[in-house]
Amino acid sequence: MISVNNASKWLLSASLMWYSFNSSGQLKEVEQPFLERDAIAEQYARTITEGDLRDYLIILASDALEGRETGARGQKMAAALIEQHFVDNNLSAVVKGNEGWGYQQRFELYRNHYQDIYLSRGNLQWNHQEDLLFYGNVNLPEETIINLRFVGQGELENYQDLDVKDHMVVFYADSRTDRSRKVKIAQEQGARGFFIINTDSKEAFDQYLKEYGKYFVQSSIDREAAEAGDVMMFFGHPQLAAELLDTKLDILNSAMQKKSPKNPLRKINASSIGVKAQKMSVEITTENVLGFIEGTDKKDELVVITAHYDHEGVDGDEIYNGADDDGSGTVAVLEIAQAFAEAKSDGHGPRRSLLFMAVTGEEKGLLGSSYYVDNPVFPLEKTVANLNIDMIGRVDKKHHDQPAYVYVIGADRLSPQLHAINEGVNALYTQMQLDYTYNAPDDPNRFYYRSDHYNFAKHNIPIIFYFNGTHEDYHRPSDTVEKIRFDLLKKRTELIYYTAWELVNQEDRLKLK
Repeated sequence: MISVNNASKWLLSASLMWYSFNSSGQLKEVEQPFLERDAIAEQYARTITEGDLRDYLIILASDALEGRETGARGQKMAAALIEQHFVDNNLSAVVKGNEGWGYQQRFELYRNHYQDIYLSRGNLQWNHQEDLLFYGNVNLPEETIINLRFVGQGELENYQDLDVKDHMVVFYADSRTDRSRKVKIAQEQGARGFFIINTDSKEAFDQYLKEYGKYFVQSSIDREAAEAGDVMMFFGHPQLAAELLDTKLDILNSAMQKKSPKNPLRKINASSIGVKAQKMSVEITTENVLGFIEGTDKKDELVVITAHYDHEGVDGDEIYNGADDDGSGTVAVLEIAQAFAEAKSDGHGPRRSLLFMAVTGEEKGLLGSSYYVDNPVFPLEKTVANLNIDMIGRVDKKHHDQPAYVYVIGADRLSPQLHAINEGVNALYTQMQLDYTYNAPDDPNRFYYRSDHYNFAKHNIPIIFYFNGTHEDYHRPSDTVEKIRFDLLKKRTELIYYTAWELVNQEDRLKLK
């Protein structure tokens, strides 16, 4: 990209070409609309203040809102606060319901979770998250008896002359790659489930459970009730495997050696165990919050500005406040909405319409934006662009020495003109470093696909995703308000505001590739 500090160099005539480096490092030229400083735009940009952003975020990311988990009480409290902000600033309600027009687009989701998971033998029982770990999608609401077969290292040769159809097999695997390969072998032999010995001792497994157990929480929120599948995988240690197989630990350890006989069953008999894994689906309600500012002569077209306001909720005694993710983006939406509302009140309304949408369910799989594009309040073909804001209040490790930056993702994917406008207004007004690292098509983080803009992009709507990158508090209870850089949050919010101002007021609609 071209870095130009002198804003006057960006006063371009309509006939000139604007040059940029794309994400592959190739020089390209893009026709650039006439851009110059707009005193009216600057007047209302001054309504975006650090104080407002801080005041909103202190409430939104407070313990009282309980981490704003999708469908939970805290998320609904946040929705009410956002709605009230739209009401206070005279944004229009555009969601038609049974009782008239409202601000909340409500829809149903399903909380899919397991109520009870354990293995048993005789009077003994071993529970998920206490004695072992479970991963799968089966639904066994009643204890089910299944045969357990030991297959040593789990290699193909270990199944010689051994019938494991509809059985659970026990084997050792020391890595994810090793496990996946051995599970595939077992499935090809007809096995129904897998008990994987993934540590060498109970002490090592207890440490593994402590560090990684949270990743085995069998709970999700989805747009549909979960259907039962056929994956049933348990993780444990050699001592537990020996107890399940009713054998001695030294015999099991000997049989697990790679030089042991091809068929370890010669040393260890089969066992019958009980399995329970009760899968539940509970319907819950959640809501996107929409506020609308109608345009003037081009009011049938609109720009949508989004940020998700849900977060991770509560885990035990810890509250995941989500100040940066995505409290920062949400309060940016509130400030931009207020700025445009004041401009309209003073007779400077936008030519195109603006839809401000605080989106729910992003953390659960972009569910709120997915619902909106499937049930749009305004026709998607009339949607000019989506500016999506997800985490703009912090500084990542790469930029500690140069914090006046923002990652820009997706701006040129569907409309090089959108990319040019964003670059242009940045040079005129905010003059930050626009970092395109994560816009590279081969970026391993795949951030382009991981926030709400993607559901708009799938419908060929040009998007920009504004992002400050991840940091040590990402998805942790330590993502709190006192760590927010409100000076940077203000500057990044201004960039998005100015880009939106240009999009809603320019003569021609954005051109697609």
